[in-house]
Amino acid sequence: MPVASLSLDLDNKWSYMKTHGDAGWDQFPTYLHIVVPRFLEFFKQRSIKITVFVVGQDAALDQNREALAMIPREGHEVGNHSFHHEPWLHLYSYEKINEELARTEEHLERVTGQRPIGFRGPGFSLSKDVLRVLQARGYEYDCSTFPTFLGPLARLYYFMTAKLDDQQKEERKKLFGTISEGFRPLRPYQWNLNEAGQVPGKPLLEIPVTTMPLFKVPIHVSYLLYLDQFSRGLALTYWHMALTMCRAAGVAPSLLLHPLDFMGCDDDKDLSFFPAMRIPSARKVELVGRIIDSLAKHYELVPMREHARAITSAAGSQTHIPGLQYA
Repeated sequence: MPVASLSLDLDNKWSYMKTHGDAGWDQFPTYLHIVVPRFLEFFKQRSIKITVFVVGQDAALDQNREALAMIPREGHEVGNHSFHHEPWLHLYSYEKINEELARTEEHLERVTGQRPIGFRGPGFSLSKDVLRVLQARGYEYDCSTFPTFLGPLARLYYFMTAKLDDQQKEERKKLFGTISEGFRPLRPYQWNLNEAGQVPGKPLLEIPVTTMPLFKVPIHVSYLLYLDQFSRGLALTYWHMALTMCRAAGVAPSLLLHPLDFMGCDDDKDLSFFPAMRIPSARKVELVGRIIDSLAKHYELVPMREHARAITSAAGSQTHIPGLQYA
């Protein structure tokens, strides 16, 4: 059975509020004590291990320590999701990116006992300097690319609904990428980061967030829950079409989840601006279960660490890109 991976970006309540422009985010309100036990029990019932990308700021706060410590105790991998969770990470200097990752590593090791070997940028934020920092710090894989043509539409919707001033809009003008992101590969590949005159570093594997083959539209769980607001049949039909196309194209999915996929209006009313947060949690979790169970019929579901190592150990499974291309 081919391998597919599951990951969850553990974006906390304050990070959604910060991105949306809401006041009070700097008090770092949290729902980790609610959502972490919930998704851990969900995956325990299915004997599935995943990768959880954790924000360093959350690991630095004592109020989150117990919830985060539960993740490795249940056998799940912990990944680096930056320290400040700012989706404009691609604008940072090399030195500031290095500091972001180092601070996160320090707190994750202290709280979870794991040093991360995988990274996902907040808001799929990526740059050449981010990749160079990852290589220099010994990371085995990145999974920040999101091959879709819908980035500009997502950014437009975000600007229409978020409470941002002109400076904040300028900072975030490249959020979610450009149309050119849709031309990125769906299959994993290696970044070529070695330049003339430099000592070659360890190769860095890229595992893209899977989108629907050919059409390059999102298939991650939050998007399916958005469709579920209008029709359960529509959401499931869309998902099964995407799964069929992945199998036909030979794409082993790397499926992305978020904490709000397991939370609803009965858990938190402050985040009603977020798509599908007016749905009760039980309805959302039931759909997530149907999605994961159908995926497990066709793939062995593993954390991203195991997915990455399976790829690198398989001869000829990597696509080598001669250089980095950014819009």
